[in-house]
Amino acid sequence: MSAHTDTSSAAKPVSQIGRNVTLLSVSTLTIMSGATISASLPGIAARFADMPNVELLSRLVLTLPALFIAAFAPVAGLIIDRYGRKPMLIATLVLFALAGCSGLLADSLPGLLIGRAVLGIAVGGIMTTGTALVGDFFAGPARDRYMGLQQAFVGIGGAIFLTGGGFLAEVHWRAPFLIYALAFLLLPAALIFIRESVRVEPVQAAMPQAGLGSRGGLLLTVLLIGAVFNMICFYMIPTQLPFFLKSIGLDAPSLAGMAIGLGQLVGIGASLVFARFRQALGVMGVFGLAFGSLGLAFVLLSFATDYVGILFGMAVSGIGMGTIMPNFAGAAMMIALPQLRGRISGLLVASIFTGQFLSPILSQPVIGSAGYAATYGMAGMAMLVVAFASLAVRLGPRIAVRAEGGRS
Repeated sequence: MSAHTDTSSAAKPVSQIGRNVTLLSVSTLTIMSGATISASLPGIAARFADMPNVELLSRLVLTLPALFIAAFAPVAGLIIDRYGRKPMLIATLVLFALAGCSGLLADSLPGLLIGRAVLGIAVGGIMTTGTALVGDFFAGPARDRYMGLQQAFVGIGGAIFLTGGGFLAEVHWRAPFLIYALAFLLLPAALIFIRESVRVEPVQAAMPQAGLGSRGGLLLTVLLIGAVFNMICFYMIPTQLPFFLKSIGLDAPSLAGMAIGLGQLVGIGASLVFARFRQALGVMGVFGLAFGSLGLAFVLLSFATDYVGILFGMAVSGIGMGTIMPNFAGAAMMIALPQLRGRISGLLVASIFTGQFLSPILSQPVIGSAGYAATYGMAGMAMLVVAFASLAVRLGPRIAVRAEGGRS
């Protein structure tokens, strides 16, 4: 069964615009799964300072949702491939708002962590469904353009929510949790404009490896490993940057929010030209560009001794922020057969958030022994190695990803 492709605006333009705006708005929620409250981490650590291992546990408030996203996303993918996209999207939007706002009331660190775990289940459903719907509605260059626009919306949401979260955290560490209530505003639009695009009967829903073949399965495996690695490194920004700033004498929570927001703003510009990058450089060329800019940004952070240096590094990171995620998603949808989009979307989402969850667990011991600057430097060098490897593949023999017109 073939997916509907958004190649013309002639058919039902109002409903298509409403659908696209709704999907773009839903995509901005994903940035709120953790990073919105990053500026609250020092306040949370101070509030529960009497608990053992509070430094690690306070960071888990930010990253625990990732573990539950990673666990639930493949399940969500299986469900939406068999039973449709819309019910999952509506249910998880409601759950997202309720679980996100639970931080306003939780008066213990375990209670806070439980709410964050439920939030992760909601985000797993939202992201998996959203990615699959993009695969359903768009193909080829139109998909690249939409992926870039979607990342721009994520960047806009990041700039607003992260910066706003920083200022709200100065009022009280609980205040940023109010932002999650915005999901309630998207419910009417999702009910009205989102319609089922593809319905795959259970008998058609084979396991992914059966439909991908050995080459497709290998490419998917490499892609998923890359997504884990990317997020282990990248998520050192929201989880560690507030503490890095504090270590160099920059204590105000809003400074971390503004620095991360600057990266998001640069990312908006990069994402808006993602389709052009993708057409000119191919999948691996864009990975080289994205990992290269992120690696350089981390090296710059490792040498930064003042806020100007931090801002410069974060601005450079924006190039990677704006291009790497649409490239991962676009590559996954190139590999995916229509009847497998939900499950492959779920696997990609699971990989991304596995990396998020592992990031503080892996980086904190290194920071404890080597310091923030050295840890950022080592992560930056690792990403630069991946960037050069990606460029080497791009300049080598072409690998056919899928018969969908994609370039490697």
